[in-house]
Amino acid sequence: MKKKQQKAVASKTGMSRLLELAATKKTLVIASVCLSSLAAICSFIPYIAIYYIILELVGVYPDFSAMSVQRIIGLGWLAIGGILLNILIYFAALMCSHLAAFGTLYELKVNFASHLARVPLGFHVLAGSGKLRKIMDENIEKIEGFIAHQLPDIVASLVAPVVMLIILLAIDWRMGFASIAGIILALYIQIKGYSNEGARRMMGKYQDALEDMNNASVEYIRGITVVKAFGQTVYSLHRMHDAIKNYTKMVIPYTLSWENTMSAFITVVNNVYLFLVPVGILLSQRTKDYTSYAGTFIFYLVFVPSIAAILTKIMYVTTNGMQIMGGVERMDKVLSQPPLPQPEQGGRIKSYDIEFKHVSFAYTDQETMALSDVSFQAEQGQVTAIVGPSGGGKTTIASLIPRFFDVAEGSIQIGGRDVRDLASDYLMEKVSFVFQDVFLFKLSVMENIRMGNLNATDEQVIEAAKAAQCHEFVEKLPEKYQTVIGSQGIHLSGGERQRIAIARAIIKDAPIIVLDEATAFSDPENEHLIQKAFERLMKGKTVIMIAHRLSTIRSAGKIIVMDNGMLIEQGTHDELMDAQGKYHDMWNMYTKTLSWKMDRKEETYA
Repeated sequence: MKKKQQKAVASKTGMSRLLELAATKKTLVIASVCLSSLAAICSFIPYIAIYYIILELVGVYPDFSAMSVQRIIGLGWLAIGGILLNILIYFAALMCSHLAAFGTLYELKVNFASHLARVPLGFHVLAGSGKLRKIMDENIEKIEGFIAHQLPDIVASLVAPVVMLIILLAIDWRMGFASIAGIILALYIQIKGYSNEGARRMMGKYQDALEDMNNASVEYIRGITVVKAFGQTVYSLHRMHDAIKNYTKMVIPYTLSWENTMSAFITVVNNVYLFLVPVGILLSQRTKDYTSYAGTFIFYLVFVPSIAAILTKIMYVTTNGMQIMGGVERMDKVLSQPPLPQPEQGGRIKSYDIEFKHVSFAYTDQETMALSDVSFQAEQGQVTAIVGPSGGGKTTIASLIPRFFDVAEGSIQIGGRDVRDLASDYLMEKVSFVFQDVFLFKLSVMENIRMGNLNATDEQVIEAAKAAQCHEFVEKLPEKYQTVIGSQGIHLSGGERQRIAIARAIIKDAPIIVLDEATAFSDPENEHLIQKAFERLMKGKTVIMIAHRLSTIRSAGKIIVMDNGMLIEQGTHDELMDAQGKYHDMWNMYTKTLSWKMDRKEETYA
């Protein structure tokens, strides 16, 4: 079923895709379309009434005392009735369309969020939170706007011209054709502008530039403390500055490219009567019934200006539709991302040894391999440390274990089972993470720690906090464990946030633990306490520890040395020191930096 849905997403684009999305609430949409059509028809009732009022007035001119007042009053009420019917029926159409839109919006957001949960977690890293936020908050919201407002307007803008053409041709086909000539010219100009391949490409570029600027904006706002601390501005953050410049560079030429088309369209659509007047003058020279002619000609002069409102509405509906379709394409692009493949029958594991067998991997946006033919075994009950220079592949190894990405070549096995043979939910239950970048929700400290185990009691949360050395600073917070992080100026330091993350891992009590610079923000005193907590946490478990501080992994059961995506050494600390290779050099450099001192040199100035 899911495969069929994905195929449908890929096969339909543009307006057909928008209508497909609207059809999820078919009954309400059909009701809205029918009511909107009826409202559009009712909107012309006042013009019919005006036509007969004009005929009545012209027929008795100049003796207005012969005018039928009752007939004029009746036609006046008919005009008012048409206006009221148009308002009431259109209001009912909007009620139906809004109900359909809110239901569709709910389903789209739930489906989009559910799909994001099924795609590999690595996709989120590569896509960027700003881009996904824009799609979730803006593009999908625009679909709601399309169903609630644009769809009834599109129907009305299609029905209204048909009724308009019938009226134009029914009263006097000669004046009708003269008016239609102006309409055809205006529509030709509009269609030529919108059907231009360059215009469609520019709309795509506009959406891309907007997403890039959105991503850069999120990054800028997140790093505003750094920007302000160093006295910088938006011009200093090159990505943000370049994104704004690229957006401006694209939007201004695009806007100017419509200058001639829009000017021509507006000029023609607001002056359709110029096509009518010459024909009216010619007809006046040949008519014998001046009374009937005058009434008809006056009516056309009154009616023709309304054409501008109808055609302008079509133009704006088309413009909004193009923007919404661009947003839908971006939503569908995310929805077309294949979800993480799941085994038909998820396997189970009884032991938790981790083995990398000739693993190679490259990120989708990079040509170079992040890992090349990496093989090693991390045994249960043992700490396996991964060290090496930045960009060596350490974090990539940690990301591949829980299937944030799938390997390109080779396999990763846990307890002898390939991780691709394990259901994602089951695999995630078996792995706990403590990453260098810690994200805390705007929830209480208690709830943030309980994220590791939603069934944990308050006592268990407090016990985990004590083990992670959190209890002391939490007790000093205004509401202690009920203090909401991020509210009322409550913010935690980097070390405190990291210890909250460690408490999450402790309370989860998973058999596999991945630590990525877990003590990076800890001071020496707390690092010692956290290491003691780790001793209890890691007992009998498989631990993958990524570290730059080599002192934290000296006692590890195995040390893996990575460089440029390749495993170049492995062994214990003593074995690697005896080998006098890369690790030996790294250790000597590390111990040398520990002895560095800042000497103050006295200088005498003459």
